[in-house]
Amino acid sequence: MKNVLVLYYTQSGQLEEIARTIAKPLLEDAEVSVTFCNIEMVKPFPFPWKKASFFDAFPESFLQIPSEIHAPSQYVLSKKYDLVILAYQVWYLSPSIPINSFLKSEFAKPLLENTPVVTVIGCRNMWALAQEKMKALLVATGAKLVGNIALVDRHINHVSVITIVEWMFTGKKEKFLGIFPRPGVSDKDIAESSKFGTVILNHLKADSFTSLQTELVANDAVEIRPFLIEMDKKANKMFKIWANIIVKKTTSRPAWLKGFNIYLLVAIWVMSPIVYILHLFTYPLKYASIKRGKSYYSGV
Repeated sequence: MKNVLVLYYTQSGQLEEIARTIAKPLLEDAEVSVTFCNIEMVKPFPFPWKKASFFDAFPESFLQIPSEIHAPSQYVLSKKYDLVILAYQVWYLSPSIPINSFLKSEFAKPLLENTPVVTVIGCRNMWALAQEKMKALLVATGAKLVGNIALVDRHINHVSVITIVEWMFTGKKEKFLGIFPRPGVSDKDIAESSKFGTVILNHLKADSFTSLQTELVANDAVEIRPFLIEMDKKANKMFKIWANIIVKKTTSRPAWLKGFNIYLLVAIWVMSPIVYILHLFTYPLKYASIKRGKSYYSGV
């Protein structure tokens, strides 16, 4: 019998749906036992978000400052797992506070040390550098990263900004104004993600994950968009400056967060299109490095 643990944190329910769909082939196999564990915060984050609480989570999210979590059940903690599927959201270009808090807690190392881990990302579109941070967190627990799956909102960048914001602040995953597409990962992509579970199951039963990521990539588990990686890197530099300033503020923190909100709007609606145009012009000159980057971020 193979034991598999599926760890996740979800607000809207989308990531749990993704995790359970991927795990479906494993659940249907009589030789595999699957345990699900939802990470729970001592002080839960709201959903739908209020604007103030959404921006207030920024400094601690980006700087990966943990908060207190509830201990997983003794049933979860008492077992040794042959594989862990770790599903997470990206908050402000970093793994979400709940997942970061778990990985930095006393519970993570006993569960993950010397254990193969497949990460599953459900986010709007920028995940590459968050996954780099995830790699460092997993190294600290002694886990062995063997695979990565990233499901994203495939719509045009600025369209997805509008629809995701509406979803976050209303809690309704529906067509905004009746004309915009539904936000988040598409129902089709979620339904088809069970194919990744089949790939994972085959490698689990073969006791070898050496070529798992290669096969996952062949099944479209990740899509690398060079422009988004470029934006991710630039945004990380600016977020670092803002986060390090704001986290030190007390009484003036709300004012600084309003300033960050304004910066974010300018970055998305003014700076991003300019960077995209420059990216198109310089693409031929950077083709070799872009190709190397695509290969690197597709792997583990």
